[in-house]
Amino acid sequence: MEDYGHGTQTVTTQSDDDEGMGVDPTLIRFKPGVRREGPFGVQYRTIHGYRRAFIRAGSGPAILLIHGIGDSCDTWRPVIEQLAKHHTVIAPDLLGHGRSEKPRADYSVAAYANGMRDLLSVLDIDRVTVVGHSLGGGVAAQFAYQFPERCERLVLVGSGGVGRTVSPVLRLATVPGVELLMPLFGLPPIQAVSRIAFAALKVLNTAIGRDTEEVLAVFDALPNTVARQAILRTLRSGVDWRGQVITMLDRAYLAEGVPTKIIWGRHDAIIPLGHGRLAQAAMPGSDLEIFDEAGHFPHHTDPNRFVDIISTFIAETKPATFDSDAWRERLRAGKRANSAQAADAAIELMALPLSPLPSAT
Repeated sequence: MEDYGHGTQTVTTQSDDDEGMGVDPTLIRFKPGVRREGPFGVQYRTIHGYRRAFIRAGSGPAILLIHGIGDSCDTWRPVIEQLAKHHTVIAPDLLGHGRSEKPRADYSVAAYANGMRDLLSVLDIDRVTVVGHSLGGGVAAQFAYQFPERCERLVLVGSGGVGRTVSPVLRLATVPGVELLMPLFGLPPIQAVSRIAFAALKVLNTAIGRDTEEVLAVFDALPNTVARQAILRTLRSGVDWRGQVITMLDRAYLAEGVPTKIIWGRHDAIIPLGHGRLAQAAMPGSDLEIFDEAGHFPHHTDPNRFVDIISTFIAETKPATFDSDAWRERLRAGKRANSAQAADAAIELMALPLSPLPSAT
């Protein structure tokens, strides 16, 4: 394996010896009625009247792992055991996901951040390094913004909530009336067509094809209309037919002083790599790691490298300390230069050149 340093960006190529390190998502995904505990069992706490599922493992400095939309804490199983050797790992199922309850409730990013704060409080954990994937990245960034006194470090993995552009599939799912089609998604003929379509995308060597098993496994984990409606409400809270509605960029300057690591797959067709570059440019002192062979799930493509990056990042950085006076001054000053807003627009262009189904080569 060879590393090439480019400023604060590290690009790593995969050697022949590293091939086959990825995990089969169908073997780790939550499925209704299937008990897949692994070395760490799922626990439950009732908060605000709703039962929430989570995994707790290990001891030491705390890490909070937040999954993406339609997913569950099981997405982290390839890395939990290694991380738990030196850390307390908390990996919840977000409300409306996995084993947690799926009420008609607030599924906004801010509400999810509140839920993470409340779960940590119930578990007597005051401060954490927050790691978020996809939607979970947006939740992690929101957690750092809403509760800076509780966030020691921030890790964004293929994160949502950065630029405006997202996969056309996600935009299509927000079109009014889609919910009427929800009952059809569970029908065997529809599932068969979906599998054929994704198999074709994989054969055509598209970037989305790299995540075929992942995407299909997520769909398989949505057992009924109630679960799918919860996911749809979550999606619509931050995305419409034009792309992402919310962005962390207007508040990214507040991350100054918070050690921040950004991890992205080079072939991410769900949230393009340009968003990772945009986040790095907008967040003072952040560092970008690119997984050359990965799509939207770098922690599955190379879990060993993922664990090494997280462990090294925690070991080599000091946890952020919250200074209310400094926070107040940052808010008053806003972005440090008026040109920053113009720069945002220019940097955003880095996320746009990718086609809806970019080539994997």
